[in-house]
Order: sequence, then structure tokens, then C-alpha cells
Amino acid sequence: MEFALLHPDPDDPNLLHPVPPSVALAQRLNPIEREITERRRLSIELADAFEPFMALSAQVTGSTHAITVLEGLDRINSALDLATSQCRSEMLAVQPSHRHPERRLIEALERDKPLIERGVRIRTLYQHTARYSPERLAWVDNFADGKAEYRTIDELVERLIICDETVAFIPTRDDRQVALELRHPGLVRYLIKVFEFMWSRAVPLSAGAPYGTAPDGITDIQHTIAKLLVEGHVDEAIARRLGMNVRTCRAHIAKLAAALGSGSRAQLGYLIAQSGILDKEQ
Repeated sequence: MEFALLHPDPDDPNLLHPVPPSVALAQRLNPIEREITERRRLSIELADAFEPFMALSAQVTGSTHAITVLEGLDRINSALDLATSQCRSEMLAVQPSHRHPERRLIEALERDKPLIERGVRIRTLYQHTARYSPERLAWVDNFADGKAEYRTIDELVERLIICDETVAFIPTRDDRQVALELRHPGLVRYLIKVFEFMWSRAVPLSAGAPYGTAPDGITDIQHTIAKLLVEGHVDEAIARRLGMNVRTCRAHIAKLAAALGSGSRAQLGYLIAQSGILDKEQ
């Protein structure tokens, strides 16, 4: 009922009829699309109004700040909006697969859709677990016909956004209330190389399920978890890097322990080392 996938029978209020998901989705997206159009119009007006001041600032300072500390979501989002409105060729993004409230998804849709419409290429990296997130898959469907590419990889450390090889954004705190805006060419080039390194090892989202089971009976995701356990990461950190909740992470650890015959967490680390499962290329 919340998503309008059911509606009451006009002759029998106690009877509910199903609504095609495409129709229900369209009903929810229509007001969002109107809001995006209005916000886009406003952003263009603001960009035009600020253009003379931006030009004057460039003349006075002669250069831009190489590193700017952005505090608070409002200031971070404003800086992102400005950077994306000025983006003309390509945007690169690393997006750890946390669940986002609807408001955050609307803001992201509002920011990215104009890029696609003016021909900007977007490449985005998620963790493999994003393949099983209905919210994330629905988000990707918004750009099925655009110049957007999506790939997944087993683990990601933190969020990253790069526009036109000129400006990059990275968070500095877990609560994402503070971020850095980087415009130093050397730093931006380095982050692009990091992105390309991960991109070359990622799997297109349109491909089949990336997780398989090795001959030793241990799945790929469990191999990855074993590696992180041996490196000393706690369950919460492993779950965050792999884009899953802690309960799912602990379920995989329990299955790994069962496969290796471990009776305790301390023994598990020893058995992982002795089993040689980490000797293969990850």
C-alpha cells in the first residue's frame, strides 16, 4: 500500500487489486521528475548569476585553492552541485553500497541526470553486494539508456567523486560531515589512477553473479572475508568494506569457520593461515 502496488476494489473496500509495478513506479517518479526539472532550472539561474563573480574571483586570486575543507552536508552538496554543473566530459565515482534514504537518492538523481542529458560519461564502482540491492538496481535503471557504466568489485574503502580530471571529492569522517575538495592536478591524477586500477579489476553490473565457489568449498566472498580477518579487521569494518550488514558478514564468517572446522574465533585465524586458501590470487 505504501508504494501503491495495491489499490482497493471500488465495489468492495475489503478487496485489494495489484497494480503493475511499472505503473506504480511511474506514479512515484512523476513528482520527482518535476522537482528535478525545477531544481535544474534554478541551478542554471544560480550558475548564470554567479558567473561574473567567479570570473572576478579568478582575476583577483589568479588560482584556485588546491585543497578545500568542506564542513557540513549543505556545504558539501553545494560544492558537488557546482562541480557537476561545470562537468563537461566525464565523472568517475566510487560509491560504497550503503543503504540511502529516498531523499539522498533524489538528490543524487537530480545531480546525475543533467550530466547524462548533456553527454557526460559517468563511470561508477560499487561493491558486489550492490547487485542484490533493489534500491541500487532501481537507481541504475534510471540511466539504462544513457552514457553511464556500472561495475562492481569485492571491496571498497571509501567514497570518491572526480569531475573532468580537475576536481575530486573525498570524505574525511565516517559520518560524512566533513569532506575535502581537491583541485591540485597531481592529487587528482593520482586518484584517477587509483580509480582506473579498481575499474580494470571490476565486473560489469550487467554480467552474471560474481561470487562463485572454489573447489575447496569456500566461496569467493568467504575468501575475501578470510583475507580481511587475517589482516586484523573487525566484523564491522569488514562489513563496511564489502557493502553488507554486520549480520550477513557474521553469517559468512560462521560458514567459513564450519568449512575449516574451526571451533573458535581464535582458532579460525590459525586455520585460515594453515589451510593455504589465501595463497591463491585474490
